[in-house]
Amino acid sequence: RQRWRRRTHPISTRPRHLQTSFRHRNAKHTRRRTDVNHDVVVIVPETPADMAESEVNAKAYPLADAQLTVTILDIVQQAANYKQLKKGANEATKTLNRGICEFVIMAADAEPIEILLHLPLLAEDKNVPYVFVPSKQALGRACGVSRPVIACSVTTNEGSQLKTQILNLREAIEKLLI
Repeated sequence: RQRWRRRTHPISTRPRHLQTSFRHRNAKHTRRRTDVNHDVVVIVPETPADMAESEVNAKAYPLADAQLTVTILDIVQQAANYKQLKKGANEATKTLNRGICEFVIMAADAEPIEILLHLPLLAEDKNVPYVFVPSKQALGRACGVSRPVIACSVTTNEGSQLKTQILNLREAIEKLLI
């Protein structure tokens, strides 16, 4: 009688279907660069800043500049602490429909960008300002989660300590839209 056992690669202790080589894991984070004088191809890992710049979609308008992005992410982080933040495209849509949304923040590097493009139309119908930030990873960290977040909305709350900051940021976002 033979007993059933999981077959593994003789070198690895992981099951074969879970084994990946180093080349496959880093394939999407590398780009090829050819030197002009030689026919040598060098694979250079991209920095996160290069990846964020290359993946920003042209449909992402208005895109916040670096200083406004820092301010937006700071307010988002504070709103998450005060429970005035809804994370995700579906929850942002719900807050817009219910009329409790102050403004909407979306990630410009969402893939595909079309999963977000209903939000600007809905926000314009409801007269709510919206803005794009360059990175979904940074937006996720500001929201207080470990995953990327492609959209979030800051909600209204009576007697909130963030009221003046939210109104100032709302005016800054409206200036981008004009």
